[in-house]
Amino acid sequence: MDNRAATPAVGKALEAGLVVLYIGLLTTALYGGAVPEYRSAAGDAVGDRALATAAERVQQSVPPPARTVRVRTRVDLPDTLRGAAYRVRADGRTLVLDHPHPRVGGRAPLALPDRVARVEGEWTSTDRTVVRVAEADAPGAVIVRLENRGKGGGRDP
Repeated sequence: MDNRAATPAVGKALEAGLVVLYIGLLTTALYGGAVPEYRSAAGDAVGDRALATAAERVQQSVPPPARTVRVRTRVDLPDTLRGAAYRVRADGRTLVLDHPHPRVGGRAPLALPDRVARVEGEWTSTDRTVVRVAEADAPGAVIVRLENRGKGGGRDP
């Protein structure tokens, strides 16, 4: 019995099988390790940048001492980081980015004058966000509030 005609077909089938195996292993390696790590690193970097920009906008919103204070400043935040919505909240004189993924988040201290009585409130990334500065009960003191203004958030990087 002569099986020489089957040899090229078996050889090509083995080559195709090896290529499919290689592509499968490569895909598993990328999506099992490299791609999620990159998404987390990129989300953390964009989150840090967004938090720094938000802190800058909060600091710029505090006007010099005046008799009447009423300031409202819009702050643009990315809608999502690493594919998920997040929030930014005030914690004393610090902004904190809370994200569902543990590798994405951060804190940004605020450099505010002593006349700022407190910073309060939080932003949700999917809403329009503003900083509101108003007079406090003490003379010359102000309160900084982080507020949401309905749907239609910032932008997605």
